[in-house]
Amino acid sequence: MRLTTKGEYGVRALAALAHHYKQGPLTLKEIAQREHLPELYLEQIFRELKKAGIIESIRGPKGGYILAKDPKELTVGDAIRVLEGPIGPVECVIENSSVEGCCTKEDNCITKFVWAKLRDSMTKVLDEIKFEDIVKDIK
Repeated sequence: MRLTTKGEYGVRALAALAHHYKQGPLTLKEIAQREHLPELYLEQIFRELKKAGIIESIRGPKGGYILAKDPKELTVGDAIRVLEGPIGPVECVIENSSVEGCCTKEDNCITKFVWAKLRDSMTKVLDEIKFEDIVKDIK
């Protein structure tokens, strides 16, 4: 599985919000400048994160975005699933999927266990890393 810029930028932006947690909202412009990200693309990413309940927007002159959850409760896996979809290196082992007919060898695939093991390893790592872990040593 290769992450797109959507997943990468989303995780970086959420890490910025986690680092600023309980200090008030950050604007898209502030996040884009801090992380060297394109502001218009970040806007699209934030629409998805807001719809999923990962971030909240605050209106007004001191408005911006904040995390909807404490950084110790929000995992990188939560963000990746919202932005990239279910995790899996090949279609036949995508998590929470009942894809049938994904290939002609589905019933007797000798390598399917490899892809399932890789998926399980990826999800384990992504679900273990909390945004609090990412920012805890940043000054």
